[in-house]
Parts: sequence; structure tokens; C-alpha cells
Amino acid sequence: RIRPLKKLCEQGMIKRFPETLFNSKEESKKYIAKLKKRLKYELAAIKKTGFASYFLIVQDVVNWAKNQDIVVGPGRGSAAGSLVSYLLNITNVEPLKYKLLFERFINPERISMPDIDLDFADIRRDEVIDYVAQKYGKEHVAQIITFGTMAARAAIRDTGRALGYTYTFCDQIAKMIPFGFSLSESLEKVPELSSAYDSDDQVKTLIDIAKKLEGVARHASTHACGVVITKNPLDFHVPCQYASQQEKQVIVTQYEMRSIENLGLLKMDFLGLKTLT
Repeated sequence: RIRPLKKLCEQGMIKRFPETLFNSKEESKKYIAKLKKRLKYELAAIKKTGFASYFLIVQDVVNWAKNQDIVVGPGRGSAAGSLVSYLLNITNVEPLKYKLLFERFINPERISMPDIDLDFADIRRDEVIDYVAQKYGKEHVAQIITFGTMAARAAIRDTGRALGYTYTFCDQIAKMIPFGFSLSESLEKVPELSSAYDSDDQVKTLIDIAKKLEGVARHASTHACGVVITKNPLDFHVPCQYASQQEKQVIVTQYEMRSIENLGLLKMDFLGLKTLT
């Protein structure tokens, strides 16, 4: 796969640097030599890590979107440090000009999946996902599920409701917990809550049970940008389901993003931004 990638990069070099390429000035020649050296280095790293196919898929999606007049972001995160990404028209930031490091994106000594965050106009993001599903097959493409977990305050309120405690009582205890604190942290750092826990059996029962529920998945929704693409049909790799609370039927994986990555599956980020609409 490295040959077609190299060919696309060479074509991109002509499109991105036409004046520099065909300029006989010594300064231009030096810059082109610098670009070619960087390109050779990046392609070698991509070949070593085996990610050529990933770049071919990403550039196909991005260039299709641009040809459909869908606004695409200029590039975000470590991918902006890649000359290959720039030549493939994935990003619009020239890494050599701004002295950006390729190794922040792909490090040949520590192989991990590259992550190119793709930003699209919010109202047309679904068109991009539909294109990917049509190209690679609907049975090979799905969005990714995400789970909302029960925070400390929610755990207190839900536990109290199940125990039949009054809403006023549960709300009073829940409001003693600072935002972002776990129940254990709150007991250590909030004297009022600690005192109530030690002196009131009802409060102690409430918190002890709530601790067991804290962090448990409470509801499922669709990840804001995650999309998975598989070589074999999805059912060979992950269980899937229809997303809840969606106007149209959307297939999502039943495994969340980290599990998808741990399975070695191709995860892509297609984020819809209102600022691009």
C-alpha cells in the first residue's frame, strides 16, 4: 500500500508547491530537498508501522467531502505535524513552515494507531458517514456507543429513590457533595457530610449503597465523533445495536471506544462542528 500512498504524495507535492518546485533559485532547491527528505522519512515510518492503508482511507474521505463542498477543518492535533497529511490534502497546515514534529503524530519506536481528528460542517456530517458506509459496506461501518456513568450526586439520588427515602432528604445529602468529587473524597473533605455519615444510620446506609453504584453505567448514547470501519463484517468483531433516541436508525457498536481500540479495529473521528456550518 505504500506505493499508491507515495504516488499521491508526489502528486500533492506538485499541487502544494508549484512555484517552489519549478523555481531555479538556490533557496527553492534547498527547500524542495528538505521537503523530499522529510517525505522520505515519513513514508519510511508509515511503511514500518503499517499505517499506509489508514492514510489512504482518510484522504479518500476528506477529498470526497471537499469535492461535495462540505466544509472540512484545516487540521487539529498532532496530525498537523505530518507532511504526508498535508500533501494528501487531509490538513492545510504546512509542518515544515511552522516547525511541527512528525514524531508527535507517529513515533516509529513506539507503534500506536495514529489519530487524525476530522472536523466537518455539523449539518453535513451524516453525509460523510453515509459515504463511508456505501464505499466500505454498511455491514463494515458503525458509530461507537458511549456510556454515561453515575456520578456521586446521581448515585445518592437514585439510591435514595430505590430505598424509598424522601426526595428532600436525598437532595440535601447530594448537595453536600462538591461537583467533581467522589463519595470517598467527599467523606474525607466535607466535615458536614462526614458528621452526618457517622451520626445518622440512614445517611450511612444511603452512602454505603451509593458507593457501590458510583461509576456504574447509567445510560448509553452515541459517541460524538467515533466511527469504526472493519475489514470483515462488524458481527465478526463486535456486537451491534440500534442507537437509542435517534430520528433515523443508526447502527452503533456495543463496545465503547477504548475497547474498540484495544481490539485493534480502525477507529476514526468524524466530528461535526457548528463553527464550520
